Amino acid sequence: MPRPRRRMLSAELIADAAMQLADSGRPFGVNATARALGVTPSSLYHHVSGLDEIIELMRGRLMDRYAVDPLPEAWEGAVREIVRRQRQMYGEHPFLVPYIVGKAVADPRTLDWYDRIADVLSSAGFPDDQVLVALTAIDALGLGFGLDLAGPEAAWGTADGVEDLGRAVAAAPAGRARSEEAFEWALAMLIDGLRTRLKQAGRAAPRAGRTGPGEGDTPGGAP
Repeated sequence: MPRPRRRMLSAELIADAAMQLADSGRPFGVNATARALGVTPSSLYHHVSGLDEIIELMRGRLMDRYAVDPLPEAWEGAVREIVRRQRQMYGEHPFLVPYIVGKAVADPRTLDWYDRIADVLSSAGFPDDQVLVALTAIDALGLGFGLDLAGPEAAWGTADGVEDLGRAVAAAPAGRARSEEAFEWALAMLIDGLRTRLKQAGRAAPRAGRTGPGEGDTPGGAP
């Protein structure tokens, strides 16, 4: 009799199975991922070293689905698109947040993407000591409003004696409209704050950004 065929594993299959587990709120780990794939944990260990590597595979899978690529050349447009996409990502996968924010980024695709964002900011004139600060602010805004998007439409309850908040809740837009208005307001404040930081940096001329694989190219990509 022919031997039963074993399921062929890949990084994509492992990441997808792990994400489905995490998204469902079920227990997540190496053993649970192996069960979801219908294989033994020892089979899974032929492909990953452990839970940390599975988390990085999930991070890379999120990059495949949500990364803004290509990035707009203008830094303001890039920041807007990145924050909007991150908000969507965290809003659609809120249960992944404890895993992907709980450890340092090691996935090569994610590091490459953030390197390109850093290049956009540096090319605009942000000094090196402000680039990571800007990236942190961008990430925090996308994360916070992603979780707000995933939360209940009625985010505030009521209680006796809570008067000012009660009036605010009654006057504010309801449901998704509230989240959208708050997000656009916060995004505008982030852009304004970054403009102020850039002005304070006082660079006379932005440096030329990377133009692609041809490192010998002159700025602007001319031969």
